[in-house]
Amino acid sequence: MKIRGKVIKYGDNIDTDVIIPARYLNTHDPSELAKHCMEDIDRTFHSRVKPGDIIVAGKNFGCGSSREHAPIAIKASGISCVIAETFARIFYRNAINIGLPILECPEAAKAINDGDEVAVDLAAGKIYNLTSGCEYTAAPFPDFMQEIINADGLMGYIKRKAAKATES
Repeated sequence: MKIRGKVIKYGDNIDTDVIIPARYLNTHDPSELAKHCMEDIDRTFHSRVKPGDIIVAGKNFGCGSSREHAPIAIKASGISCVIAETFARIFYRNAINIGLPILECPEAAKAINDGDEVAVDLAAGKIYNLTSGCEYTAAPFPDFMQEIINADGLMGYIKRKAAKATES
């Protein structure tokens, strides 16, 4: 999968409470969650995010509580990928489960700036900063995890597997 978008950049320790504040956890509607994504840390996020944009952040992105609402809100807002120095483990798995591509790459996370244009080749683990001309390498996901992301998450992956099994 190849992705291209403009960067919205954040720092370290962006927790799930600022990704989607707890006061909005009474809904599971992705479009409603998207309206409030990042509002406690960035009031302009919802008005400036465009489909395909990429979040770049520092260390420990997605720390805090283990709510799936956080990656759902990010994905529903139009973000196509999150690149960070590191991710909180539960956020990492929740992102994969809902089909939100994420990459850990400390070099890219430090060097890429807000507003840069970035292209990502998930299969190769390559990150290209089209603004600066720099290239970075992240560990690509194993094939089965790429299949989950390409199926729009774990539920889509299971449905595809079940459909193939009934065809056989």
